[in-house]
Amino acid sequence: MKRKYHSASFKAKVVLEAIREQRTINEIASSYGIHPNLLSQWKKQALDSLPEMFKNRRAKAQKDEEALRDRLYLQIGQLQVELDWLKKKTGFSD
Repeated sequence: MKRKYHSASFKAKVVLEAIREQRTINEIASSYGIHPNLLSQWKKQALDSLPEMFKNRRAKAQKDEEALRDRLYLQIGQLQVELDWLKKKTGFSD
């Protein structure tokens, strides 16, 4: 028997319906032609990964902020060196 593969969008659609709990797992699985155990696994996987999804967004935002800060400090340092060099070349002092 050939193994059937389901797309991520199909899984999401089926799992959302299971999370809504308007019908039983057996009814949903039957209507989509999948085994109820498979649907239960997908639902558990989705519910387990929800907190991680939101956590990753915060971590990514923090990482982006750190990268921006590092670039800005690098640019400030470069501009300070250029300013010091120009002051030395022109004989301008504070």
